[in-house]
Amino acid sequence: MIMDRIALTLLIIGGINWGSVGLFRFDIVAWIFGGQTAVVSRIIYVLVGLAALWCVSLLFRERNAVIDTTQNR
Repeated sequence: MIMDRIALTLLIIGGINWGSVGLFRFDIVAWIFGGQTAVVSRIIYVLVGLAALWCVSLLFRERNAVIDTTQNR
């Protein structure tokens, strides 16, 4: 499903950003888009949060339902 892929991509971006914050105290998103309070940065933070909530549904889906959507390409 396309929403699953978008959500996972956003989570990867968020994970890399948090890893950078944890290891180097460097917020990549804030650096690229002009600070943590910049509108674009805040939008990205919200999208990553929504993607995380979407991915919670992956935990509760039946395995066959996830496999079936990948085989319909």
